[in-house]
Amino acid sequence: MKIRALANTGIELSCVGLGEMPLSLSTRPDEAQAISVVHAAVDAGMTWIDTADVYCADHRDIGHGERLVTTALKAMGDSGKDIVVATKGGLERPGGNWTVNGHPDHLHSACAASLRSLETDCITWYQLHATDPKVHFTESVGALARLQEEGKIQHVGLSNVGVAEIQAAREIVNVVSVQNRCNPFDRDSFNSGVVAFCTRENIAFLPHSPVGGHKGHIRTPEDSVLCAVGARHGISPYQVCIAWLLALSPKMLPIPGASRIESARSSAAAAATSLTQRDMEDLALAFPTV
Repeated sequence: MKIRALANTGIELSCVGLGEMPLSLSTRPDEAQAISVVHAAVDAGMTWIDTADVYCADHRDIGHGERLVTTALKAMGDSGKDIVVATKGGLERPGGNWTVNGHPDHLHSACAASLRSLETDCITWYQLHATDPKVHFTESVGALARLQEEGKIQHVGLSNVGVAEIQAAREIVNVVSVQNRCNPFDRDSFNSGVVAFCTRENIAFLPHSPVGGHKGHIRTPEDSVLCAVGARHGISPYQVCIAWLLALSPKMLPIPGASRIESARSSAAAAATSLTQRDMEDLALAFPTV
């Protein structure tokens, strides 16, 4: 698979990573299948996995995704040691709901729990999951900067942010990545200038839900343009979504989720598709990004 750099970190990653979330929510497959999906993704060329402490069923299950990834990679022996794991903190799951908590105290305790779940002394790549309207954004980012100074995290990323938040965070810490929802039907990060900013400033952009997301993906196979482009290349419309994102910026690192082996393999295979000028023109008309 093609390789892309994680900003200025010296870390090189497969251009497509595995979004672990579907393997840990209440609708998750059993553990054996989940582990097989992780292994299939790695075997297909993915060299990194995106997870979070709140990828779980509810507050009693915090850290499920991180523990699952740790178990799956340990089972791979030496080959699993080279896989980069990105995780996130800043949300909670009371009773299965999703709530924001960007207070520095919470971020410190969440990071400590993630260190235990990932069985490591230092997390390679830690992301603020969301901005908390009850906490000044710079306080949340400052907490991550302190975690970095303490040697508990190596690189800092942001999620669900705009350009103003990225700029504010960069005054405090080196931001290596931004993760926002982005796909042909959800193009806010293009229209708001986030993708352009990341491309210009050498920040990795991680589009989550790149093929439409848990519920939105039903639109993808019904779209005539995605299907037509896919037919020209002999690939699925889901794979077209991934290839399209990769073609729009050299800083793109899509993280399609998967709960089946076939989905992981399909997403990895999408990286091999080179869309033509005609493809990009057709897609630009259907899904304008400016």
